[in-house]
Amino acid sequence: MRNNIKRLTAAVVGLGMAGTLAACGSSGGGQGSGDSKTVTLVSHDSWAASKDVIAAFEKQSGYKVDVLKDGDAGQAVNKAILTKDNPQGDVFFGVDNTLLSRALDNGLFQPYEAKGSDLILPEYRVDQDKHRVTPIDTGDICVNYDKKYFADHKLAPPRSFHDLVKPAYKDLLVTENASSSSPGLGFLLGTVAQYGDDGWEGYWLKLKANGVKVVDGWEQAYNQEFSGSSSGKKAKGDRPLVVSYASSPPAEVLYADPKPTAAPTGVAEGTCFRQVEYAGLLSNAKNTKGGKALLDFLISKQFQDDMPLNMFVYPVREGAQVPPEFVKYGPQAKDPETMAPAKIADHRDQWVKSWTSLVLK
Repeated sequence: MRNNIKRLTAAVVGLGMAGTLAACGSSGGGQGSGDSKTVTLVSHDSWAASKDVIAAFEKQSGYKVDVLKDGDAGQAVNKAILTKDNPQGDVFFGVDNTLLSRALDNGLFQPYEAKGSDLILPEYRVDQDKHRVTPIDTGDICVNYDKKYFADHKLAPPRSFHDLVKPAYKDLLVTENASSSSPGLGFLLGTVAQYGDDGWEGYWLKLKANGVKVVDGWEQAYNQEFSGSSSGKKAKGDRPLVVSYASSPPAEVLYADPKPTAAPTGVAEGTCFRQVEYAGLLSNAKNTKGGKALLDFLISKQFQDDMPLNMFVYPVREGAQVPPEFVKYGPQAKDPETMAPAKIADHRDQWVKSWTSLVLK
């Protein structure tokens, strides 16, 4: 999710707000991990938290938090795997259900059952025998649309995967690379879930013929290519459809100045795929004690209540508060596509390989 997702960047959702503690580079993160008074969190670019919430953890635990942001979720996971023998930090946050098996199969995490795990909603729990990861948040990867574009062109926005291949939407959609981007992969898995093993490739051939544009990651897709983004850039993109998150519209409302009475973007609910994000204690982490304390904190009610309006994802802890803005502007999809983790693990790499050959070549 997520999203990352997790998930408009600084100009849209305030990821550069004072509450975000970020290391400037990998060298700083590595040094921080070796300091018993510092715990280093490695994450994707959409990590954000309120300043007072992080300060509360630091006061309570005695550890200073360093955050190392390492690109899109897919890129961050791949880098973490490559550096697992000498990790950049102690805890990794942001591996989702689309990439979880890759992380687990490569030994990215060591077992730890975080305090409070029994309060995580049962539908999000995984790896219950080894406890190598802890669910942190959930969200829906969905096609977003620019309401103004469709109103100006007197065209109804798409509502489903099927709509996206219609001639009326030719050259309007931008998505992320499924081999490097978490939302891009989630969108691919959504189409596999919708059309099945025998139908998804034919669907993507139709989508390609209808002019879908593929870019490396979410930030480029949403903030550069999408016409509905409020990123603050003078030159907006020309694509009124983008693969993003169901929680992107409330972000557009909350961080706009002045605030609109309605979200300027909408969600095609028939294109959603449910994402769950996890965190884990990195194998070979230098500060395992601090890492465990941080994992406990990430599923505490204090952090779970704070998280939605910072990273625009839904909490997974029982009793955590969902902001009313989410309910009004970005409710979770009623019937999102889902897929069993075991099926993702068995087929993901081949699906991505086939997708690359079909769409990028």
